Amino acid sequence: FCYAALPARLIEEAGFPLTFVSGFGAAAAKGLPDTGLMSFGEMRDTMCSVAEALEATPRKIPCIGDGDTGYGNSVNAKRTVAAYAQAGMAGIMIEDQVAPKRCGHTRDKAVVSFEEAVSRVRAAVDSAREHAASPDSAIVIVARTDARATHGMDEAVRRCVAFAEAGADVTFLEAPRSREEMKAYCDNVPGAKMANLLEGGLTPVSARGRCC
Repeated sequence: FCYAALPARLIEEAGFPLTFVSGFGAAAAKGLPDTGLMSFGEMRDTMCSVAEALEATPRKIPCIGDGDTGYGNSVNAKRTVAAYAQAGMAGIMIEDQVAPKRCGHTRDKAVVSFEEAVSRVRAAVDSAREHAASPDSAIVIVARTDARATHGMDEAVRRCVAFAEAGADVTFLEAPRSREEMKAYCDNVPGAKMANLLEGGLTPVSARGRCC
């Protein structure tokens, strides 16, 4: 992942096919913890600088931006998606945590209700379609749930299924605790999926880089 324009260009020069602007990284670059202290305006400005830097590179790799909770209710989420699309992001991740949110691999998280979570994702999908020049050019919506930590695996899977049905292009079940849980996620949720594997995180990683 990257957190600013220069790291984004280094990722492109290293040959990676895409990059991701992390809220964790963007906050850390300002000396802040990942506890929802970054504002919508600060994150939008980061997306603009990263997109501008990547546009000037030879391969112009796509970038997904961390949209956190959408910075409010469903109406705010629509505005956030529109702003990231206008900045030049290829995708945006929207999650179901209560604001102010926390890093996905930390304790004491809280999520909004099932209904509010689905409404947030549906608003993001609507905004992506409304601001696209064509159906194929819409910003990609990555819908994340942190419900595994608060409500258990069954509720997390339930939310991911609902997110996919609401039109999310990619779902992201944060911090499954085992390879069996990851398999359950993959077996029960349709569509493309995202995983967050990091050293010392809650999701075990094998020597081959797979969830174990």
